[in-house]
Amino acid sequence: MAAIGVHLGATCACAAVYKDGRADVVANDAGDRVTPAVVAFSESEEVVGLAAKQSRIRNISNTVVKVKQILGRSPGDPQAKKYIAESKCSIIEKNGKLQYEIDNKLINPEDVAKLIFSKMKETAQSALGSDVNDVVVTVPFDFGENQKNALGEAAAAAGFNVMRLIHEPSAALLAYGIGQDSPTGKRSCKHDIRGNPRAMMKLMNSADIAKHSLSTLGSANCFVDSLYDGLDFDCNVSRARFELICSSLFSKCVEAIKKLLQQVGFTADDINKVVLCGGSARIPKLQQLIKDIFPTVELLNSIPPDEVIPIGAAIEAGILLGKENTLLEEDALIECSAKDILLKGVDESGADKYTVLFPSGTPLPARRQHTLHAPGNISSVCLELYESLGKSPMNEEDKFAQIVLQDLDKKEDGLHDILTVLTMKRDGSLHVTCTDQDTGKCEIITVEVAS
Repeated sequence: MAAIGVHLGATCACAAVYKDGRADVVANDAGDRVTPAVVAFSESEEVVGLAAKQSRIRNISNTVVKVKQILGRSPGDPQAKKYIAESKCSIIEKNGKLQYEIDNKLINPEDVAKLIFSKMKETAQSALGSDVNDVVVTVPFDFGENQKNALGEAAAAAGFNVMRLIHEPSAALLAYGIGQDSPTGKRSCKHDIRGNPRAMMKLMNSADIAKHSLSTLGSANCFVDSLYDGLDFDCNVSRARFELICSSLFSKCVEAIKKLLQQVGFTADDINKVVLCGGSARIPKLQQLIKDIFPTVELLNSIPPDEVIPIGAAIEAGILLGKENTLLEEDALIECSAKDILLKGVDESGADKYTVLFPSGTPLPARRQHTLHAPGNISSVCLELYESLGKSPMNEEDKFAQIVLQDLDKKEDGLHDILTVLTMKRDGSLHVTCTDQDTGKCEIITVEVAS
């Protein structure tokens, strides 16, 4: 029994295989465990991976990078507009879809992704020595349905049997079994190379190598032969200088973590494990900033951060091989709640109070129970459910369901205790049971997923 897990990132792709009860990342034909997600086009062939990355300086207008950032997005999407502005390849809109224009040919982003998936399939099958096609593909948590569909269709077009799309954070958790300065003596010149795409690409390549080195070394050399007008570029960058340059980006990461804790009503003390995933998680300064937020928490990074997601995907693929009915369409796309699910109540002052029962990103299926206290002098209680993307305050249009308990026994003193049990299935449907603890009266509703 064998299966494959594939992670297509913004800059790199990685494949892992599940066999004999364990998951391992596999190396490509160049011996690298991570493959650049770069595709170069010529009149006669398409080149994927390291060779395409190495040739993009001389083939810049025909080389596609970071296709994941445009995959499944509409022309009016702000992220798509940003990508188009930065792309060295010509991108046009035709029939409401974005396409690359390369050598007078139009190429869909899905076709570029298909070539990368084909490379990953070839890499995995070579390691397994068999034509295994079963795969779990990872997707970013913030991907919409169109982006998920585009990614899944690209993998299927490459010949994969896509058993499931799994969110990248979920895959990372599975991998850990959770949930289941300028140098002296050189001539200094000032040139603005931002208008020279070839020079910029050469500098970006060298900077990327230096960034990787600074994860383990105190300093790194960034050298580019004949960067501009025949002049070489040579700069030694210390880790401290790198951290200063990236401080604003680190701050955004920290703020995102704090915002998430606030949204779900948790404190740092409520967290007992943190999984580091993604290449940037290798950066020591970022690790320290995360540790500062969670001083008593175990940071799980024994698996290389840029390999943990495909390993988790491979483990999920292995799990699915042992189950029936894994190819249902609804199973293939949803395994985390997309929005916050809240229950409306009233606080001691009589003001509306909203309790988050399912924070967005909750792995599915999931079950929650909550006791709602209502005044004892009323004979009916209406429970209202809301969904939100983190905005506040709640509006009436955010309400998606309500359930009413009637004919309750009034109390002179005390409160009605209403036990609410909510079960959200993997397909996103919600089953709600409300029971009056005194009388045992019960109401049940099921909210199906909107088609």
